[in-house]
Amino acid sequence: MTNPSLFEKIGGEAAVNAAVDIFYRKVLADKRINQFFEGVDMEKQAAKQKSFLTVAFGGPNKYTGKDLRDAHAHLVKRGLNDSHFDAVMENLGATLTELKVPADLIAQAAAVAESTRNDVLGR
Repeated sequence: MTNPSLFEKIGGEAAVNAAVDIFYRKVLADKRINQFFEGVDMEKQAAKQKSFLTVAFGGPNKYTGKDLRDAHAHLVKRGLNDSHFDAVMENLGATLTELKVPADLIAQAAAVAESTRNDVLGR
C-alpha cells in the first residue's frame, strides 16, 4: 500500500480545479501581480495551471505546457521578481486556507510551489 500523494490528500482533481479558479480570482484582483496577466486567455491559463499543479502535487501527469523557465522568461524580461513570486505564494496560501485545506498540507503545497522559484525567475 502506498502513501497517498498530496494531490489525493487535498481532494484530487475537484480540489485542484476549485483551488485554481479561486487562486486566479485572487491573482487578477492583486495589483502587485495582475499586470502580468493582461491579455492572457485565462481559461487556457487555468487549464495549464490545473494540469501543472496536478503533476506537482503527485497526481496523474497530463501536463503538456512549457517548462517553467521557458514559460516565464517573457515575464522575467518584464520585471518579474521575488516580490511578485511572494505575492503569488501569498495568494496560493490564502486560496488553500479558504478551501479549508489543513495547515500541514498547505505547508506541503507551499514547499512544492517554493521549489519552482528559481526556474520561474530564470535563475
